[in-house]
Amino acid sequence: MAPSRFLAAALYAGMTMATHCVDLMPKSKPQVAPGVQFKVLANDLNRPRGLVADSEGNLLVVESGGKGIRRIVLNDGEGLDTCIVSSTQLVAESTLNHGIQLSSDGKILFASSLSDVYAYDYDAEKGAVGSAKHVITGMAQHGHSARTLLIPKHNPHLLLVTRGSNSNIDNETIQVESARSQIRIFKVDELLNCSSPVQYSDGQVLGWGLRNSVAVGEDPTTGYIWSADNGIDEMKRKGVDIHNSNPGEELNFHGLPNDTTNGFHGKNYGYPACVSIFDPSNIDGYPGGAKTGLPMVGDQMPSSYTDEWCKCNTVAPFVTFASHQAPLDIKFTPDGRSALISFHGSWNHKPPTGYCLSSVAYSKGFPEADKQSQTAQQQLMWNQDNSVCPDQCFRPVGLLLDEAAKRLFMTSDSTGELYVVTGTDTSYYQASEVLDRL
Repeated sequence: MAPSRFLAAALYAGMTMATHCVDLMPKSKPQVAPGVQFKVLANDLNRPRGLVADSEGNLLVVESGGKGIRRIVLNDGEGLDTCIVSSTQLVAESTLNHGIQLSSDGKILFASSLSDVYAYDYDAEKGAVGSAKHVITGMAQHGHSARTLLIPKHNPHLLLVTRGSNSNIDNETIQVESARSQIRIFKVDELLNCSSPVQYSDGQVLGWGLRNSVAVGEDPTTGYIWSADNGIDEMKRKGVDIHNSNPGEELNFHGLPNDTTNGFHGKNYGYPACVSIFDPSNIDGYPGGAKTGLPMVGDQMPSSYTDEWCKCNTVAPFVTFASHQAPLDIKFTPDGRSALISFHGSWNHKPPTGYCLSSVAYSKGFPEADKQSQTAQQQLMWNQDNSVCPDQCFRPVGLLLDEAAKRLFMTSDSTGELYVVTGTDTSYYQASEVLDRL
């Protein structure tokens, strides 16, 4: 057995195996930046997506393959030296598919399906839930199905709920009244006290014109809300196919969710008329010259929308990532110096791109890179060969930072895996190396 263990260590230098745990090999070949290590905790989950930790330190994981929510109890080991003690089904609701959050006191569990949000009384010590209370409805549609939930620590009385578009180009979302491609805000107490579910369209608009902002997170040092949006597919501009490198994925700023005067609250972020430039080299006829991060129009909307209209009427991203990487979660380190983002990867880029865990450096509440940078994204964990993706790759989805143990938990839905990762706050590749892999 010893030679095979040494061989495994050589092949997967970033993976550390605790001696008293079951050794699980990853189903793909993850690579890591210097200082980053990982371990596979489970490989038999049914399309795991969002996850949270309860007040006892147990993990609650949404299994989007029709299995509801799973409760995973870990031992007391720190860092990578941890194992699963037990894994049981907590909520047997097959429609739950992504979003999960706990109230600030840890006693109410929220979870989402394509069309609805539910609340359950929750006992962390016993690992037991009460009956589902239907709290939000009115989100059934075709197209994007994930409804991310976020209860900000700085505003624990609020619940943020995202909803994406019903197709690649959802023309109706040019109107805020469509209640799609938006992030809306709800008051937790009002939801729990209502005798019937609230319509999603009745929530307060935090931002709209957001095609599919599955990744939503809070900077713990400021309370600011940030989202990462998935750009459109198959884009053409002036009849030219530019989709392989445009538009970019967006990192958007929303400010404090309880501050309606901050200049960002309730604003239009552009979709479907306006998207963001990542690669200026194939953008012709842009007023003043095309640059990364600037908003542009394409052939997806009527000619009455112009680049100038986009610049004057929509909010531009703070960071623009390479196209079609599909960001699905964002979590900030406790000191606010890094945002960790899971990039699920996409079918719409050749060669395949994304399929990685990355970080963005922050300083004083905002990204360190300027808005025209193409190198803000620093990969921490990625697949050895993206050409075999998606079939033979891990695809990151949900992220959870365990602040006390200085580690990150990460789900991969395509492989059914749960990872624990360390060193995510210390390792960065140089920009040129990152660009070579995008």
